[in-house]
Amino acid sequence: MKRFTLALLLIFSAIFLASCGETQVSNSESKIVVVGLDDTFAPMGFKNEKGEIVGFDVDLAKEVFRRLGYDVKFQPIDWAMKESELNSNKIDLIWNGYTITEERKQKVDFTKPYLINRQVIVVLKNSNINKKIDLEGKKVAAQLNSSSQEAVEKQKDFLSKLKDGKLYLYETNNDALMELENGRVDAVVVDEILARYYIKLKGEENFRILEENFGSEEYGVGFRKGDQLKDKVEKALDEMKKDGTFEKIYNNWFEK
Repeated sequence: MKRFTLALLLIFSAIFLASCGETQVSNSESKIVVVGLDDTFAPMGFKNEKGEIVGFDVDLAKEVFRRLGYDVKFQPIDWAMKESELNSNKIDLIWNGYTITEERKQKVDFTKPYLINRQVIVVLKNSNINKKIDLEGKKVAAQLNSSSQEAVEKQKDFLSKLKDGKLYLYETNNDALMELENGRVDAVVVDEILARYYIKLKGEENFRILEENFGSEEYGVGFRKGDQLKDKVEKALDEMKKDGTFEKIYNNWFEK
């Protein structure tokens, strides 16, 4: 009987220790955060010539989570499915030039804005398009399920006067800009930050940005509803702005 009791105790002890080990692994894994991003969205988050994910938002995220004691993994996602990826727990947050909108606020919790952007119109340098009105009957492109698409489609009267009364939508901004470069569309509506970076790389002799635009917007980091990590990230960003780290990272990617 004593041997039987001892055997049971050993079994229960083994189970208890195993469960403790599992808990420790789980706690360790919980210190890894997965950031979802569009890896073609330069200069915010994109793959360089070595295949490494780099960018302004990437550097911000690395510094924030270093301060918070987390390891960070950057996970490329289908931008059209970003909120679904987040709310199905495939990623922990969205950080990639993610525009704060009322519609998106219904699906995610945003940090305070950390950067201001505009939706601009890019055309070829030699184009005779100079104003919005010149786009009547023209093919205008944007990224699918982007804030660019949303900004244009809010202006119903403008949209109705485009060729076929619609935007031509592409999976990535780069795809849309390539269509412009190849003459298959007449203009692209895109984030100004990306547009200026793209033009700098491709050559200012090839593209230009119209003075008229679709207004300003704000970037934030998106989390699942009720995620307490949001407040920690927000606080870290505030601290980085106060101690000059934010400005230093900004100046690494954008002209002063």
